[in-house]
Order: sequence, then structure tokens, then C-alpha cells
Amino acid sequence: MNIDLTDTTSSRINAELVKARRSLGSPAMGMVLTLVIVTDEGNHYDALKAASGASKEHPSRILVVVRRPGRSPRDRAQHRLDAEVRVGAGVGEAGSGETVILRLHGELALHAHSVVLPLLLPDAPVVVWWPEDAPENPAEDALGKLAQRRITDAAATEDPVGALSLRASTYAPGDTDLSWTRITPWRSMLAASLDQKDTAIQSAVVEGEEYNPSSELLALWLAERLRVPVERQISDGPGITAVRLETADGQICLDRADGALAELAVPGQPDRHVALQRRSTAELLAEELRRLDPDEAYAEAVRFGVNKIAGPDPAHPTPAAPAPAPQEASGIDPEAMTGAPAGAAGEATAGEGGRADGGAGAGASAGASGGAGSQTPARKTATRTRTSKNQGKGTDKKTGKADTADKKADK
Repeated sequence: MNIDLTDTTSSRINAELVKARRSLGSPAMGMVLTLVIVTDEGNHYDALKAASGASKEHPSRILVVVRRPGRSPRDRAQHRLDAEVRVGAGVGEAGSGETVILRLHGELALHAHSVVLPLLLPDAPVVVWWPEDAPENPAEDALGKLAQRRITDAAATEDPVGALSLRASTYAPGDTDLSWTRITPWRSMLAASLDQKDTAIQSAVVEGEEYNPSSELLALWLAERLRVPVERQISDGPGITAVRLETADGQICLDRADGALAELAVPGQPDRHVALQRRSTAELLAEELRRLDPDEAYAEAVRFGVNKIAGPDPAHPTPAAPAPAPQEASGIDPEAMTGAPAGAAGEATAGEGGRADGGAGAGASAGASGGAGSQTPARKTATRTRTSKNQGKGTDKKTGKADTADKKADK
């Protein structure tokens, strides 16, 4: 059943919803939540189609907020609310529940929360979804304050990686992103492969499209959980194409070249195929609606920082090997005898090794690029220098004795 209302109010929309339910013979509401979709006129059809598909698993009242502020000063000065009410399962895009498309004209577009608030289901959770352009801080948005869960999609923005950084800086409990939902099968498969084989992870590589926020989030998740260097490599896609984990026993590889079927290779086990098909927006939205509590795993991953996926976490550095005690008379710079921490090759520079003279400077440079085990040249140089000093002291003592003997002979 479709009902068109022009220049209406929220109370009239509520009255029409009750009347429509009674006419269909179902006065009781069997809906579990209110889903608010904030979009524009050009994208509301695809968003509503995805929400209707998700409502088959989670019967809900769907409120689609379409802002139309107007272009001319005259249009912006006017305010009007038009609504389209759809009730009944299997009717158009109604799904399993109720759908209300709200078109806010003029100044009313700036006060969408005042229109939505009377239409929320009583004693039911509220979820707000921004399919395209989300506010900078969803938790501080007027509509976001009404919701327990706030869903965004960094993949729909012009700068996906920048959107992830923004989500990290403004994160509040209840925030989530569909880019994170897309990697749920990858995370499950990688976790299962590590449960089968108890081995130490040394490094990881994530391959995916260049502007794919899901690839970035997967790399962040691996870096945050494993505390190992994670490299991000670019591929032609679609989406994420491969994840490789370097272990002491060999390489664990999860490769998906065609976007549907992946191959899992674990050392000591036969290769096998696993289903990793790319899911639709309706399936992603349905997964997010299954849980309304804060997603702590997403919070830890997105807050880890996109700039950290190329190396180890500075908060958990690998300890450096102990350096030999500096000698006061040796003339060796102690900094030249200290090797760089393991795994910090990308952070060391040649200028650091140039602070010492001669062979000690070369040893420090080698230690910065090769790890703590490269301190041997510096130690050998220090040993040679100290030996030459001791030899010089011995010669001076002998010369002193000879001079004393000559003086006695003269007397």
C-alpha cells in the first residue's frame, strides 16, 4: 500500500501508518528497530533497495530523509514536508516492515531531526546510515545523537583513506563503517588459518585496489593484532586480492584473484578453495544490524593509524641489542657502537651512521640497515682502537725505563 502526502506533518504521517496497518489486518507492529537513511534524491533508490533487502532479516521501520534545500533564495526561505508511505511486505520496496520517504524542502532540511523524532518506533533501537556523504562527526550530528549505531561508508567518498583517518579522529562508541563489514570473511578465514597452525608471524602483506578502504582496514587490523610490519601493495582488484603472512614455517597465503573464489595455502597442509564472494550492500547492512553494541575490534583497528601499516608499531618497539660500555680513553662515539632495532630498517638513515669516524661509522650504518646483529664491525673497530692505545702505552713505559738507565750511567 502506497500513500502520498504533500505538505504534511509528522503527526499526520503517524496517523496514516496506523490506518494502513489496520486496513491490512495487522494492527500490531512486529518491527525490531528504526533505520534512518540520510541521502539525496539521486541515491535514495539504491539505498532504499538495500535497506529493504536487509529488512527481510530485520523487520524495521525505514525512514528515508531526502534533503532538498533549494537553489534560489525564495526556495530556501520556504519549508515543506512531502512524504511517501509504503506499508506491507512484498509491496514495491517496502520489504518486511514500513517505509516512509521524507522530502524536506527549504529551511526544513536543516532540521531533519525534528521531523524524524516523532516517527521513531517506541522502545526500539535506532540506527542511522549515511550511504554517501556522512558528516565529519556522526556522533555529534543531530540525527546521529538519536541513534545507538551510526553506519558510514568510506568507499563512497572521494578520498577513502582520508575518510578513514577522519573516522579515527572522531570515533565514538556505536560508529562503524561498511568498509569494515566487507572484510569480515577475510578476518574469519585468516583467524581460522592461524588457529590450525601455531607459529610466530614475522610480517604480512595485503594486496588490493589503490583506493580501497577495506584493504587499508584489513592491514590495520593485522598490524594491530599481530604487532608485526604490514606492507600494503597495490593490485588491479577487484577489492582485496591477496593476504600473505610470513611465518617461521613458511608463507600462509589467501589469494582471491576473481573476487569470488579464493585459495588458501597453509604450510604443511594441502591447498584448498574457500568462498569469498563480494557481498551486496543489503547483505552488509543486514550484518551490521545483527549487533547494536559498540564494535571494539573496529575501534582498535581504525584508531591504529593508516600511517603505521608500513612498519612496526612505535608503541611496541623491538628492543635493541645491548651495546658495549663506552671507554673513556678509546675515542669511540658510543652512538656509533649501538645497532638499530630489528625491523627498523625503513626508519634509519645514513646520516645517523655518519656521526662516528672511520670504521665505527660504517658499522653503525650497517647496523641501521641490517638490525642489531650488524654491530660486529663496530665492535671490532673499537677493539682495534683500544689495542693500539694499549700498545702505545707499553712503548712509552719501555722508553721511560731506557732513559732512566742512561741517566744512571752518566752519573
